[in-house]
Amino acid sequence: MKKILFCASTSQHLRRFHLPYLRAFRQAGWQVWAASGSEDPVAEADRFVRLPLEKRLLSGKNAQAVLAARRLLMQEQFDCVSVHTTLAAAAVRLAARAMKQRSKIFYTCHGYLFSESDGARSAPYLLAEKLCAPVTDVLMVMNREDREIARRHSLCGAGEPRLIPGMGVDLRRYAPWDERRRLQSRGAHGYTPQDFVLVYAAEFSPRKNHELLLRAFAAAVPDCPGLRLFLAGEGALRGNCERLAAELGISGRVRFAGEVRKMEQVYGLCDASVTTSRSEGLPFNVMEAMAAKLPVAATRVKGHEDLIRNGETGLLFDPHSVTDAADAIRRLYHAPELCEALAETARRELMRYALPAVLPQILGVYRESFPGEI
Repeated sequence: MKKILFCASTSQHLRRFHLPYLRAFRQAGWQVWAASGSEDPVAEADRFVRLPLEKRLLSGKNAQAVLAARRLLMQEQFDCVSVHTTLAAAAVRLAARAMKQRSKIFYTCHGYLFSESDGARSAPYLLAEKLCAPVTDVLMVMNREDREIARRHSLCGAGEPRLIPGMGVDLRRYAPWDERRRLQSRGAHGYTPQDFVLVYAAEFSPRKNHELLLRAFAAAVPDCPGLRLFLAGEGALRGNCERLAAELGISGRVRFAGEVRKMEQVYGLCDASVTTSRSEGLPFNVMEAMAAKLPVAATRVKGHEDLIRNGETGLLFDPHSVTDAADAIRRLYHAPELCEALAETARRELMRYALPAVLPQILGVYRESFPGEI
């Protein structure tokens, strides 16, 4: 029986993006292992292992995770290792560098944590990717800029990076609600039919840049009396953002909802989605909002630019400008016809990112290395 290891920084990541792939390998007769920095196991995995990953990429404590990953790889002799997220992918690939005989390693990059324009700030992350490149047998990336980064810096050894359309979105799960259900849910959450509810689902971290959103939201409120903001997620900067909302006088309009496990129930009651991230791979939250037929306003950065054509499938704004972000929010609030057109076109074009279209493409990449085995 062949064995595959799926590894990510958290079990939540594996559950959210990869269960269909674990299931496909099990159905093909493989023994499926999962490893993460979390304590909780992963459904569809036959075996689960915790790696002592530290959140910060450059933390010295991650040396323990590299050693643990090396022991696991040597003991189990996996036929294939599928790594995801920057931290886990670096730890496992660094462990593999010290092995004479190793598994075939597939790295799915969900978005490099830097852009070509970042200059010196990208150096630590780029160095980590270069160190891991010699054991990266297959590299899959999700946006055009990341593909060019990988090509320019030879981040896939001698191979060519593969551009994939994400991991696939379950469009049925995020299907738009009828008006009756929508209004009932809004009422249950304390929103009126006249409110215009923006949603942003993201971890409170520097990369997700909630500060820009809160300042832009506050700037737009005087012109948009019914404006409300629903923030789903946790993270180290949540407390800072709650204090900023209070300083800006918008606490009564902003809901800090914490972790939400069923985002489809949130998208169903909202009017639009906004994201102020500084960089992305191919953002699931944007695709989920599009699937729920919400118009999206997003920063003009990699990942967003792959999904959104400005003025056609969404709105793009300057990632450094509060004024530009506030203007995009005002446009959504005051132009229902524009919102409807953006949402309709975006959902129609999202079909190529749907799970039934994406799953066979990605399994096909694995089949190239394991013909007849998947």
